[in-house]
Order: sequence, then structure tokens, then C-alpha cells
Amino acid sequence: MIDRNKLIAEAVATGTLSGLPTQHFIDGAFVPGASGESFASFDPGRAVAFARFAAGTAEDIDRAVIAARKALKGPWGSASPAERGRILARAAALVREEAPRLAVAETLDSGKRLAEAEGDVRGVARAFEYYAGAADKLHGDRFPLDRNYIGFSLEEPIGVAAQIIPWNYPISTAARGIAPALAAGCSVVAKPAEQTPLTALLLADLLHRAGLPAGVLNVVTGTGADAGAPLVAHPGVDHITFTGSVVTGQWVMRSAADHVTRLLLELGGKSPFTVLADADQDAALNGLMEAIFENAGQICSSGSRLILDRSIADDFLDALRTRVRGIRLGHGLSDCDMGPVNSAEHLARINAHVAAAKAAGNHFLTGGAIAQCDSGGWFFEPTVVMARDSHDPLVQEEIFGPVLTVQIVSDFDEAIAAANATRYALVGGIYTRDLSKAYRYAREVDAGQIYINEYFAGGIEVPFGGNRQSGFGREKGMEGLRSYCKLKSVVARI
Repeated sequence: MIDRNKLIAEAVATGTLSGLPTQHFIDGAFVPGASGESFASFDPGRAVAFARFAAGTAEDIDRAVIAARKALKGPWGSASPAERGRILARAAALVREEAPRLAVAETLDSGKRLAEAEGDVRGVARAFEYYAGAADKLHGDRFPLDRNYIGFSLEEPIGVAAQIIPWNYPISTAARGIAPALAAGCSVVAKPAEQTPLTALLLADLLHRAGLPAGVLNVVTGTGADAGAPLVAHPGVDHITFTGSVVTGQWVMRSAADHVTRLLLELGGKSPFTVLADADQDAALNGLMEAIFENAGQICSSGSRLILDRSIADDFLDALRTRVRGIRLGHGLSDCDMGPVNSAEHLARINAHVAAAKAAGNHFLTGGAIAQCDSGGWFFEPTVVMARDSHDPLVQEEIFGPVLTVQIVSDFDEAIAAANATRYALVGGIYTRDLSKAYRYAREVDAGQIYINEYFAGGIEVPFGGNRQSGFGREKGMEGLRSYCKLKSVVARI
């Protein structure tokens, strides 16, 4: 059994972990990159390099896509759904066995608190477990035709699925795309973010040890320009799952259009966290702290806009300010309440949003500055700021950091209007004891998912994705499995 405490001690003492992968994973093995070049991976909590990874190129991508296409014609293409499920089940068991190492590596690479990374790894094991059980439950339908005909549909694997993985949830986002793609019978080429490449490589090796044939899962590391762009433009790719910014998602759409490649886009969010006058305020406050300050606010579905009933605003904001001022910042492996943001570049972006709000005259309840931490690293103060109106950039723009914007409303209808007042439509949450209003909120707020009286409720079983500029398509649940299938209809005359 892997000793969690020894791994933490090693990481604290040396700043890294021994045996971390440095090469691409292609056709069932770690292989050097074609260019021979590499990049440093930084520990955000200390702002120092702790590992290196291969600088992928179009040549590496081409090798990976060729391996993935070859795998579809080999044993993987003829594997039964039950056999695919057994491999995923073994992968789930291996993830649980190796969870401490995966979590510590994730903390070093992403900066998030170890407790959060451990939760992500538990979710990865559950994702493989869920899709292991779903692999042989996927089936088509029979059509109600004239008695002289038989008609039915088949759910067939789409082919080679590209995965563009973001830096904020590296291992969990990788798993939520890779697991259903494999369950459906696809092969995969994954390109993790250059800020956080390590756990995708560890996951690929783990799946190979679980019995996945060579070439079925390939991971090429590198920048978006040098590795990501050739992947989404490759004619051998049949489907692209992209998680990231709206601007990059739009570029991916344009690139995919050349080959009419299928897309699943999970883009930005500016999600409303609505608290009505009759809410359980303690529960709402607890939920809000998690919704905006987990992972230092670097969550596409974070509750980054507090929409608060005027009649309870003063007391609720007083309690919120007290809680926020008590947050302890620190390295992800320390005893802290919130870790760093992921990079110096992202810290500068967050600070630029906040500086613009200060210049515009927004009132800050707390925070609003780059923070200093004993470990060094890239930290921003947990921040609560009042919106000037619904057109305020703090309302309209995704900051992707520990910055909560507050909007005060006078009634329920105004709350719904405020919730819908951005170009995003990823998730929304409401706290109220009035279930009629809660269900009206669920009906009238445009979002891919609505939380009632618990933000981030649900799990791998619940489909996830956005509308409008938050993207399209769904991951997780059985809808996530169907995302990696193409429907074929068959009709026969008797």
C-alpha cells in the first residue's frame, strides 16, 4: 500500500516526487518527443519548477493519431462491451490503490489543496467505475414501423476522440472524457494543458497496466500552439472534446470545421449563486464559501456571482466578510484553507480585473490584492466586491479566481433576471425553502445544470455542460457516453 505521509514528506523535503513521467505516452509506452525539447512544470505554491515534460509537435500528434486509428482495427475494435467494462473496472481499482501518489502529483502540478486533489482522485475512480458498468448497457432503439418491416438503431463508437484537457482540474477532466470514450469503444489522443501535464500521463500508464491495448489511449504534452492546434486540425480525428475559454473554443470550432469534426465544448461560466430571503442562511453561507473559494475560484462552474435578496443583505454580507477574512492561504500540501492560483500569468489576469474594478469605483468588502505567502508562489486574496449594475464587467466577465461579485435584488423576478443577465449559461444555484420558487428558478434560468440548496450537488451520474457561450454538448452520465457514439439506423423488409 502506498504511504500517503511518506509521499507528502518527500514532496515537502525535495519539492518534487521521484519517478514522474517526462515523455509522451504513445502506442502503449513512454516515448521521447520528436523535437527532443522539454518544458518545466511549476509548483504554483512555490513558483519554482519541480518537473519537466516533453515539448510536443505536430509530428508527435501524428504518431499518436496513427496509433489510435490502428488500435481501432486491432483487438480494441473487436473487444466486447463487457471486456471494455472489465478494463475500466480494473482501472478504477488501480486509481484507488495509487490515489495518494496521484493526489500529491496533482497538488504539486496544479497548486490546489491536497484535500481537493484527493477528492478529485476519488471522483476519477468513481468515473471509471461508473462507465465500467455502463459499457454494456448502451443500446439503440427499435422503431415502430409497419409490420412488414423491422427497424432498429445502433450506437457505434465515433472513432478517434481528441481530448483537450484544462489546467484547473487536470486529472478529473481527463477522466470524465477518457472513461466514456473508452466505454463507447473509441480510442483517444489527449493533450493536457502545458501547466499541468503530469497526471494525464500517469493515468495513461495506469490504464495500460489495467489491460488497455497499446494505442487506445495516447497522451501528447506540449503547448496549445505546437501540440493542441495540430491535434484539433488533424484529419484522423473524428471527435474533439475541448474544455477551456470561449476565445479558444471559438478557434477550435473554426479549426474543426475544415474536416467537419464533431465537437463537445465546455467553455466559460459566470454562474449565479442566488440566496432568497427565506433561505437557510448558514447553509447558504457554507455553500457559497465552497462555490467560490474552492480551488482558488478556478472553476468554470464556480458560484462567482452572489445574487442576494435585499432584506437579508446586511446580515448575510457581514457574516460572509467575517468568514472570508478568516481564510488561511498556503501551499497545497500545508494546513491551509485556500491554495494559490495556477500561474504567474493567471495571477496577473485576475489582478487586472480587480484593478479595473477599483479604478471604476466598485466597493470592496474584503480582499482585492495579490497576497504574500510564506511558501512564495502565486496567491490572490479572497475577495468580495459589490457590482455597480448588471452591466458591470465584474458581472459580465469570467475572472476565474477567488473573486466574488455581489448583486443585490429586491424580489424573485429580479433575481431570475439577474441570473440570466450574462452571455454564459453553465450552471446556477438557488437557496430557498420555497420549492415552488426553486422549481421556477430551475425552469426559467438558462443553464445546463441547476443546484437547489446545495451547490455542486450531484456527481458523475449527472450530465454536465452549458448553453450559449458556455458551450454545447454534455459530459458525465449516460449522455456523456452517447457523446462518443454515432447513431446508425437499420431498416429491413421482412
